[in-house]
Amino acid sequence: MAFPTSVNNQITDAVTQSNVKVVAEAPAMAMGSIYQTMAHSTGILFENSVSSQQQQNTLSQAAANQGVMQVYTLDTTAAAGATEKVAQTGVADNLTSLLTILNALNPPGSAI
Repeated sequence: MAFPTSVNNQITDAVTQSNVKVVAEAPAMAMGSIYQTMAHSTGILFENSVSSQQQQNTLSQAAANQGVMQVYTLDTTAAAGATEKVAQTGVADNLTSLLTILNALNPPGSAI
């Protein structure tokens, strides 16, 4: 029972009980709000992850497409020259060129 006041005791008890009820429910409301915020943040996290994966997939397809376009537009003569340089199949031509240069640098009448 409340202290003696000019207000009826039943009214003061009812107001006190309402205030206690509100104060008692505050932690539960706060936890509910925290859970909703965490669920929303997790949802946004997954949405961003899916968006990033889609963008990476688009970039990888574009890179593969560029590679195929470069392969198809490659000049066959340039490809053959590059293959010869990589494989070093033109060794005889290289030796002939070297011999020609050496003969050009030596004075006439001297032997190599």
